[in-house]
Amino acid sequence: MPRIAHLYFKTAIIFLIIGIGMGLHMAISEDHTTLGAHAHNNLLGWVTMALFGCYHAFNPKKAEKRLAMLQYYVYTAGVAVLVPSLYLMLEGNMAMEPVVGISSIVVFIGALMFAAIIFSGEEERAGSSAATSR
Repeated sequence: MPRIAHLYFKTAIIFLIIGIGMGLHMAISEDHTTLGAHAHNNLLGWVTMALFGCYHAFNPKKAEKRLAMLQYYVYTAGVAVLVPSLYLMLEGNMAMEPVVGISSIVVFIGALMFAAIIFSGEEERAGSSAATSR
């Protein structure tokens, strides 16, 4: 499995653990003010990163490209800043609003970069001899 797939799976698990912690905190405190940050963490962190990892696992040639690693760093940095800043903003710290906005744009750029990876020419499935015989 390509290195980037492992990176995405490891990063996704970290976001899953954070998301479970956030959910437990909301349940125990009975305060769901930060539900939006919890949802962003789980969808952009856990789910999307796991899907990115799956894509790279099934497309090892694309996973080897420099753009794939650059996209990992851009997207991960965006989510890593977005989730805590959104959490703090939802808790009432409105000074975080510009940070939330900028990090959202960084996440969007990371998503566009992933789209570029997907739409780039080479299609290959891991272990597929059909892809090499064309």
